[in-house]
Amino acid sequence: QVQLVESGGGLVQAGGSLRLSCAASGTIVSINAMAWYRQAPGKQRELVATITSRGATNYADSVKGRFTISRDNAKNTVYLQMDSLKPEDTAVYYCNADGVAVNHRSYRFDHWGQGTQVTVSS
Repeated sequence: QVQLVESGGGLVQAGGSLRLSCAASGTIVSINAMAWYRQAPGKQRELVATITSRGATNYADSVKGRFTISRDNAKNTVYLQMDSLKPEDTAVYYCNADGVAVNHRSYRFDHWGQGTQVTVSS
């Protein structure tokens, strides 16, 4: 069973920084894209950033120049470095990963983490 576990959320003042981590565990053969999403109260979940297995990245316009997504393929871990945080960045942040795992036979997976709260005070 593949699991994603996020960590690193918390409370920070506007202008501050946080680094989120998301580690995938289980009988994983390979992970394709990894991504961070966020969901603010009363709003739909939105894509924040994605990274492919080769390191190609993509960002939402609202976070470009402030957030950096990276990954350690050896550790099946994705990171989100968040700088110059704004109150509007307040949300629950979720990681997502899709790839191939094995349990008697190989299968594709597309899993979400449980979410980590990020709160930015003004």
